[in-house]
Amino acid sequence: MAKEPRLTHITGLILQAIDAGFVYGFSIMEMTGLPSGTVYPAMRRMEEDLMIRSRWERQAIADREQRPPRKYYQLTTAGRAALEASRKRYPLLERLVPTGEARS
Repeated sequence: MAKEPRLTHITGLILQAIDAGFVYGFSIMEMTGLPSGTVYPAMRRMEEDLMIRSRWERQAIADREQRPPRKYYQLTTAGRAALEASRKRYPLLERLVPTGEARS
């Protein structure tokens, strides 16, 4: 029997942020106001639960912008389902991180 992923307020907030276009760790922390000690462990669990997947950007891009490489996150099909369930469970979620708010 498959384990149900935990659908906490933090999980919902992170899923909503990724869906809104905040797709790397620091931007997710900035948007949600959550500290790194909350965001990164939660995203590791969400990746293990197959709600999100990640990929590292190419080193050349980071070098051009003179910063470390970013790890980008995206929702999976299971993550989209979890986001919809979170929106039903936490109706104010969309107001906290409106879709389409991310800046380039």
